[in-house]
Amino acid sequence: MYFIDVQGTLISDEDKSPIRGSIEFINNLNMRNIPYMVVTNNTKKKSSDFYEFLQSLGFEFSYDKYIDPLMLLESRVDKEAVAAYGADEFLETLKSMGYKLDFNNPKTVLIAIKENFMADEYAQMIEFILAGATLVGMHETSIYAKNSKRYPGVGAILKMLEFATSSSYDVVGKPSISFYSESLKRLMSQDSNASYENITMISDDVKGDLGGAKELGMNTIFVTSGKYKTQDEIVPFLKDELKPDFIYADMQDILDQYKLEKI
Repeated sequence: MYFIDVQGTLISDEDKSPIRGSIEFINNLNMRNIPYMVVTNNTKKKSSDFYEFLQSLGFEFSYDKYIDPLMLLESRVDKEAVAAYGADEFLETLKSMGYKLDFNNPKTVLIAIKENFMADEYAQMIEFILAGATLVGMHETSIYAKNSKRYPGVGAILKMLEFATSSSYDVVGKPSISFYSESLKRLMSQDSNASYENITMISDDVKGDLGGAKELGMNTIFVTSGKYKTQDEIVPFLKDELKPDFIYADMQDILDQYKLEKI
């Protein structure tokens, strides 16, 4: 059984094209009737729109095998008085979901990813949090890769704000326990025997996605087709208990090993 990340794992961070072997890997799981969930931290597009985008690229899986943070947001964050920070698409998606953006006296500071955050935006976040607003991240990714550059991910920003304000934060998407719990619940509709111990998580985010998965007892596969160019950039610096079980270049390498029954 598998949880499979999208950005940097199934599709390229650069041009959103399918990464080598990714479509074939999904097709192989379908053919062998192996349970899986596509678990993404998409926040820019509506869930149904991003699912349809993946379908347009050639990925064939049903909507009940897809989950992203926006699908859990309404149960986690009240729609009133939200100071939201992220890409314009994210803000528009929030408004389409009925969220009321408030940059005067917000109850919640909600953060998604954007490559060009300004210092004044961080200053505003800090003021709102110190005034009592709750801090929530749409996910907790370590690095955001775009246009051949790597920016601090939402997780890094949350850690900065936590340090600056001595306030704790909540996370909607990966690698929060609530997100993985909902993913497991949906996987159990495919196989009632599903448990964290028999799930393998595949992702390019070894600190965020895979670290959280390891803590829950999942097996992990780290691919270097996304945020990190080589395993040497990050793996040697991880705690031993959080290091991935397997490391491969991309989904094609995983598929090759899978066919050889080595994983």
